[in-house]
Amino acid sequence: MSALIFIVQTLFALYLGVVLLRLLLQWSRADFRNPICEAIVRLTNPLIVPLRRVLPPVGKIDTASVVAVILVAIIAEVIVTSLAGDRVPDAVSVLRFALLDVLRTTLRIYFYAIFLYALLSIVTPGSYSPIQALLATLCEPVLRPFRRYIPAVGGIDLSPLWAGIAIQAILILLL
Repeated sequence: MSALIFIVQTLFALYLGVVLLRLLLQWSRADFRNPICEAIVRLTNPLIVPLRRVLPPVGKIDTASVVAVILVAIIAEVIVTSLAGDRVPDAVSVLRFALLDVLRTTLRIYFYAIFLYALLSIVTPGSYSPIQALLATLCEPVLRPFRRYIPAVGGIDLSPLWAGIAIQAILILLL
């Protein structure tokens, strides 16, 4: 049974990551003609398009994507808890656990995105690839405040290091 729980938990975590990544890319105004963005849109459209028919956007916030993220987290929490044989907690607790999971997943997405962004800038500086453009769009808003206060040392940008440390510290506090 634990193998089934692991598989279900992993699949929901991956899908939550993809839906959340779509929302984060919308907020960072990524170029959705990028092939990676197109793949993310194709994977999430079966959930988000029906929600868009019911939930119109509020200003610049795509409410369908926000609700999709929360729904996936809630459904994952309920199914994994049920499979584990535990009693499903009340609705407020499920919502609290789901929002905490969304926050943790968001922080992990940013941590790994910043790590990849920094690694690619070291390995292939100045070159272009779809993943680099996507990572730049996603990471630059997070790295910009760090760059304002932490100057480059010897031409090396240390802002990804400090952003990663801050994200990991927040993740530790959330546990």
